[in-house]
Amino acid sequence: MKALTVEGTVEKVTFYNPDNGYAVFTITDDNDPDGEITCVGYIPAVNQGESVKITGSVVNHHFYGEQINVEVFEKTMPKTERAIELYLASGIIKGIGPKIAKKIIERFGKNTLSIMDLEPERLAEIRGISKEKAMTIGELYKEKAEERRAMLFLGEYGISPTYALKIYKRYKERTIEVVTKNPYALAEDIFGIGFKIADSIAANVGIAKDSPFRIRAGVKYVLNQAAGNGHVYLPYGLLIENAAELLGISHEVIDNEMTSMHIENYIWLDRRPDGTNVYLNFFFYAESYTARKLYELSDTDAAGIYNYDSEIDALESAENITFVPQQRDAIRQAMENGVLVITGGPGTGKTTIINAIIRLCEAEGLDIELAAPTGRAAKRMEEATGHRAQTIHRLLGISFINEDSRNQTFEKNEDNPLETDVVIIDESSMVDITLMHSLLKAIPHGTRLILVGDSNQLPSVGPGNVLKDIINSGVIKVARLTEIFRQAQESAIVTNAHKINRGEYPDLTEKNKDFFFMKRYNTTELQSLIVSLVSVRLPKYLKCEPRDIQVLTPMRKSPLGVVNLNSILQDALNPPSPQKREKQLRKTVFREGDKVMQIKNNYNIEWKIVGKNGDITDGVGIFNGDEGIITYIDNINEYIEVVFDENKVVHYDFSQMDEVELSYAVTIHKSQGSEYKAIVMPLLSGPDMLMSRNLLYTGLTRAKELAVTAGSPETIFRMVDNNREVDRYTALCVKLKEFAEFAEEK
Repeated sequence: MKALTVEGTVEKVTFYNPDNGYAVFTITDDNDPDGEITCVGYIPAVNQGESVKITGSVVNHHFYGEQINVEVFEKTMPKTERAIELYLASGIIKGIGPKIAKKIIERFGKNTLSIMDLEPERLAEIRGISKEKAMTIGELYKEKAEERRAMLFLGEYGISPTYALKIYKRYKERTIEVVTKNPYALAEDIFGIGFKIADSIAANVGIAKDSPFRIRAGVKYVLNQAAGNGHVYLPYGLLIENAAELLGISHEVIDNEMTSMHIENYIWLDRRPDGTNVYLNFFFYAESYTARKLYELSDTDAAGIYNYDSEIDALESAENITFVPQQRDAIRQAMENGVLVITGGPGTGKTTIINAIIRLCEAEGLDIELAAPTGRAAKRMEEATGHRAQTIHRLLGISFINEDSRNQTFEKNEDNPLETDVVIIDESSMVDITLMHSLLKAIPHGTRLILVGDSNQLPSVGPGNVLKDIINSGVIKVARLTEIFRQAQESAIVTNAHKINRGEYPDLTEKNKDFFFMKRYNTTELQSLIVSLVSVRLPKYLKCEPRDIQVLTPMRKSPLGVVNLNSILQDALNPPSPQKREKQLRKTVFREGDKVMQIKNNYNIEWKIVGKNGDITDGVGIFNGDEGIITYIDNINEYIEVVFDENKVVHYDFSQMDEVELSYAVTIHKSQGSEYKAIVMPLLSGPDMLMSRNLLYTGLTRAKELAVTAGSPETIFRMVDNNREVDRYTALCVKLKEFAEFAEEK
């Protein structure tokens, strides 16, 4: 593939996407005015008539013929009268069309651009241009010149066109000033530009290593990285150590700057008898508020005021069901307390209790809201209860998401609370401190909150260990369910899950109807087994489609990790075909028919459902963990169509495809809150940090009808023995106790 450098004039812009900078355009070579060259690539805004210098590889497109894939793009000033006329005639400057452009060139020739920049009033010499219009044209030209200058400046520092566009849209005429003075602002304001990219730019523009801007950005980066690993704060000494290693400067300099950051409300130093904890301000507020509000909501005890035993007896009779003592106690406590946690493993009757609580509340005329952290979990909750359930985000009402979706606000809050009497949250182990804080802000005093979940599941992906901290505090009432019901005892999935949770080894020898273990010690053999199970054996056994079988793995990168298994399974289940369009984005080939998963919440993306009678329902929002199938790829208009559960049709611009991954295989962590007809878990080797008891337990309990584990028995036994959870730095448990002690002292 040969590389080529060409200088010329843009003749025509066939397509340009202002969101990601993808363009298709033709240029004439200055050295060969009769020849036109088609160019494609991600570049800053390009317009007809602009003079450019490009470097790229020459390729032959099966439909468009020879074209250049642009790798380096630079705008230059138009050099000829024809180039200047084309530039002005393109409509880039409001008020100038082809006729006016021709008149301007005839009057000023090669001096046109200089006149527009320095003496715009002279444009009034041309018939049809008033003095006022002349000055407006001059202002618009200067604005475009500023954009050009900013784009060239950003390009010199290795900033890609996509990011350059985002930067210029954010800062406009302040772009060069911001990047020169404090490039670390980019990491705060521009999604996709993190500390390391900003630091590279800072080094290029000469920012000192011990600059306060750099130290502050480095400290916040370390805290944000910690939040990504589940920590709400970091101990002071650990933060200083990590920041010093990142920045390459002394502890003392960082220590001094952190004091200033605390005073100026950039971070919070929570000084305690056993040391100082360092928070990003929001997390300190969220954790403290959560502890206080939970305690206040829980400070309602109706025990002894009203006897619910007769109502529970009547419910048993009406539903032809008998509640065991643990269940009766949980139902009673839910009706008597402001806040209750109901926790238990599979087969312990959590859904039965939720249904009973709903019936009793409805009998009292109480309004109830059901919600869960993910769309899949909410759908399961609705199917199990027959009562409307939704995601917590939907319950709270997303009101605004900025362009990069990092900041979110909710319609429901302290000033506009939920109008309901009871809120029941399922899969509460998945709720992080940020979401719990937002939920509690919307729950008014007097409303009951019931948190249902399995505290032995993996903690939330986001920061915090909320459910476990609440339980461990001893401040909030907890109903623990340990009794496995007879029907559930017939399931080897359930019995083995409880064995694992107790630290006992699962039975790998007995052949059960819903749990199988297949011994393999060779990676290649295990990969072949997975393909065979997913493509042929399990669909035949369960009479289902391969897409109903989910491969769950502890890791992303390894021969048995998500990335490699997705590639292998894609080749087996959805191989290349002339009838299937495909698109390679980054290192992944997406193909029509592929199974994919949304990997981040996108509250703005639009979807449509076309009903059987042709009615169209539309809405917004696709959430982390939602799975779908690619039904169409449009390489001309640069989008991919995905159909999710409930037949929601979504169009993803190519620039949005970093939100979607192949999902023939997913990590066990990513599977939280989901339930699959059957799962296949390859377990052969891995680091102790990942190969833990609660990871094995979480993976196994995702299976609804069948679980197949395959690999080494020794690995499974090692995971059962490894009950060491990765510690998370959280203080919700401590703060709950402190609020309770303070209230008692009063």
